[in-house]
Amino acid sequence: MSDAVRTDTAPAPVGAYPHARRVGHLLFLSGVGPRTPGSNAIPGNVYDAEGKLMGYDIEAQCRQVFANVRAVLEASGAHWEDLVDVTVYLTDMARDFSAYNRLYAECFTGVDACRTTVGITALPTPIAIELKCVAALPATTD
Repeated sequence: MSDAVRTDTAPAPVGAYPHARRVGHLLFLSGVGPRTPGSNAIPGNVYDAEGKLMGYDIEAQCRQVFANVRAVLEASGAHWEDLVDVTVYLTDMARDFSAYNRLYAECFTGVDACRTTVGITALPTPIAIELKCVAALPATTD
C-alpha cells in the first residue's frame, strides 16, 4: 500500500512532490522547511530594501520547522512520538548547531528517533534548516 499525503496545514512543497508518502506501516516525509503555512513567510529572516537576505533567527526557524513536521504527521494519521528517523540539514553548522540541538532536546522529549545532522551549503529557498523524517504508523492506519 502506498499513499501520497498532502495537507493545507503545512507549507506547500516547493516542487512537484507530496508532503509525505505512506508505504505499509512507514511514513516518509519529504523535506520540511520552516516556511509559514499559507503565507510561505520564513520566520526570523531579515531582508534589506532590495530583498537580499541579511540574517536569520535559527530558533524561530527551528520552532516553525518542528511545527510543520508535526502538521504533516498529524495530517498523515501519525504522531510526534511515531518518528523513528530524523535527518536535519543546517546551512551553518558552526553557528546554529548549539541552538538547534537545545531546541531539538526540548521539542523531541519522549521521541526515541534516530537522528543525523548534516551541514550543507544551501537549501532551495532562503532557509537555514530542513528536516527529512520517517515515522512508523500504527497498524490501524492501513
